[in-house]
Amino acid sequence: MNFDELALQLFAHQKNHNAIYREYISGIGKPIDISNANEIPFLPIEFFKTQEVKCGNFDPEIIFTSSGTTGLSTSKHYLKEMVVYERVYSKIFEQFYGDIKDFCIIALLPSYTEREGSSLVYMVSDLIKRSEHPLSDFYLNDFGKLSETLEHLKAHKQKTILVGVTFALLDFAENFNIDFPELIVMETGGMKGRRKEMIREEVHEILEQSFGVSRIHSEYGMTELLSQAYSLGDGKFVCPPWMRIVITDINDPFQQIPDGRSGIINMVDLANCYSCAFIKTADIGMKHSDGTFEVLGRVDNSDLRGCSLMYL
Repeated sequence: MNFDELALQLFAHQKNHNAIYREYISGIGKPIDISNANEIPFLPIEFFKTQEVKCGNFDPEIIFTSSGTTGLSTSKHYLKEMVVYERVYSKIFEQFYGDIKDFCIIALLPSYTEREGSSLVYMVSDLIKRSEHPLSDFYLNDFGKLSETLEHLKAHKQKTILVGVTFALLDFAENFNIDFPELIVMETGGMKGRRKEMIREEVHEILEQSFGVSRIHSEYGMTELLSQAYSLGDGKFVCPPWMRIVITDINDPFQQIPDGRSGIINMVDLANCYSCAFIKTADIGMKHSDGTFEVLGRVDNSDLRGCSLMYL
């Protein structure tokens, strides 16, 4: 069964068992019976802030929440089975990087660990455990200890991934220089009001010089999704096989536009079977003919989301 067939099968299930999605489809006047995957409507991400977007009636094992901005409502993702999420991000990590046990995982995510309900913290925490390396850990604001750890890992030629929110990585880069060419530095985006917004190229240049690496990796994920896309250093994100990006016109949300033109990012995440697999984000992006995509910014008047990437 190919991607379109799976998407149509999941749509048929979710239109019947996800009350919020079904009401939305009815409200916009779209037909319930669809035979072309390109006609599947995308649920605006804003619904996750006010509604329980669930497929079926169940008590969630956990509720993931977005970081949001002070005074603004946050999105909630009601997850039926944690094992599904764990299998998804583990498989994606393996696809992009290989065996987790080959790596030491260092996390610099102070803003995320300061609150509960972060899906990013859950994922990174579990990857730290799965790596089984004694130095895999969250390092928060102890930059001195982080610097010593990275120097130690470099000296022992240990494969290492440093996952960090953008403002924290920049804070570290202003105070330390680590010439660690083999290090994988992965920024998850977000200044969260701690620093002025910067274009991606400027941020990556600073980080490349500080860590002595030739490129900076990035992660594209959000509370409302179950899967993640990764960029291995060129600003172009790659989706796992069960995930697809669709770009629609900014002024006509139901009009898909061809590759190479900017518009609204919509995500098909077939792993998101207990929520909604078809989500219209508040991000602007561009898809390329090879299936990769770039994130170009945010839709005007949208709430800033902590996990979204910087404006370009």
